[in-house]
Amino acid sequence: MEVGKQLRAVRTAFGLSQRELAKRAGVTNGMISLIEQERVSPSIGSLQKILSAIPMTMAEFFTRDLQGRQDVVFRGGELPDVGTGEIEYRLVAASRRDRKMSILSETYAPDTDTGEDLLTHSGEEGGVVIEGELEVTVAGQTWVLGPGDAYYFDSRLPHRFRNIGKVAARIVSANTPPTI
Repeated sequence: MEVGKQLRAVRTAFGLSQRELAKRAGVTNGMISLIEQERVSPSIGSLQKILSAIPMTMAEFFTRDLQGRQDVVFRGGELPDVGTGEIEYRLVAASRRDRKMSILSETYAPDTDTGEDLLTHSGEEGGVVIEGELEVTVAGQTWVLGPGDAYYFDSRLPHRFRNIGKVAARIVSANTPPTI
């Protein structure tokens, strides 16, 4: 692997100048320049110090696609449905190993819900209703949301979603850490 080219690709992908990366890492910008030009090969310790300023692990650095071909755009027809029954959850970036959140395009058919048992899991979640009506219950409180309304809460609180309307309810949501 060409460490210098990889370092340049990573640095530019994160929008850092050589000088900024050097400052964050506590090394000289000359060192960054020499590494990127493949004129010197950094020690493992030096490379770890530089990568910690991005932040990125050594494993992420060495397995990252050199061309930066990580998908950025995901077409609607390509989003896998990870839902069950009459609730459709279209997951954005399902193929990314390093996702830090789940972004979903959710569709609830009329009279569907996430179940009688309230959901709980670690993290936070939020969303915006795009179409229809959605009843949201969190920690014993219930609200009815319409288009443009939004929610955000700690996912450890017992919660449930239910379409109480006569048309499909569409929501765009996100949760961290990724649960799907």
